[in-house]
Amino acid sequence: MSETVGGEARRMLVVSHAHRVEAITATIESVHALSKAGVVPVLDAEDRAAFAPHFDVSQTAILGRDVAVVDLEVALVLGGDGTILRAAEMLRGSQCPIVGVNLGHVGFLAEMERHDLQTTLDRVLARDYTVEERFTIEVQALHDGELIADTWALNEASVEKRRRMLEVAIGVDGRPLSTYACDGVVIATPTGSTAYAFSAGGPIVWPEVEAIQLVPIAAHALFGRPIITGPDSELSVTILPENIGPGVLWCDGRRRTELPAGSVIRVRRSSQSVRLARLHQAVFSERLVQKFRLPVSGWRGERGGGIA
Repeated sequence: MSETVGGEARRMLVVSHAHRVEAITATIESVHALSKAGVVPVLDAEDRAAFAPHFDVSQTAILGRDVAVVDLEVALVLGGDGTILRAAEMLRGSQCPIVGVNLGHVGFLAEMERHDLQTTLDRVLARDYTVEERFTIEVQALHDGELIADTWALNEASVEKRRRMLEVAIGVDGRPLSTYACDGVVIATPTGSTAYAFSAGGPIVWPEVEAIQLVPIAAHALFGRPIITGPDSELSVTILPENIGPGVLWCDGRRRTELPAGSVIRVRRSSQSVRLARLHQAVFSERLVQKFRLPVSGWRGERGGGIA
């Protein structure tokens, strides 16, 4: 018998993939735990078909057919940051929060680790979590005045070379800022500051700081340094017409658009957010230390000293 709230059964989405043994095991454990607790486990159609050979999926509902996104209470995501980004595609703009259990490597967006799965399930079932709103960016690409991409990103939009270096012009709020040759440009949210932008040399931005950053990739210019703008700025990257080869636009490493020379990419804050469920109230610096395994053995802050 399903647990109900106001006469309605509780419904929780499980997002995973069937290509890793650990993910299969974690998914089976989670679906069985939710069913035992009287909650309807929900899978999207692709996941349900992929998991059918591994367990009886008849106990699950199908997202979009049996259960609408608006009816979901929470999404349990089993995997790394890529799996969380896939869940974000399904849920952006909804009220459904995402709680991630890391089965990948760093898994910076994930809240818990694999050995914490049962604890995570217990806390989610008890609604013992808080919710953070993470803003996303709208991304448009135009060529000869024609819209060739209208998409979005939670982490970043990256404009990258295909073969040769790109000659790009950077603009902020409709005004030119600089022109240089580079391998590409990353425009990231605070959430994405620990992802591609960080690997490209950008700064880490605390989640509560509302800002957008632009990070050049291997720029051949003295001014080829990261910049940070306010959340209401519009950033633009123009692939100059004299480029011999095309570029490519990636959003969160998942959505791809070919960019002919002369394309203009415009990025601004979106009105739609992604909600992340948090089971711990640890400060962001502690998350950095844990995820990146930073050396802090010389820290004497508790004694008022400083860093050794």
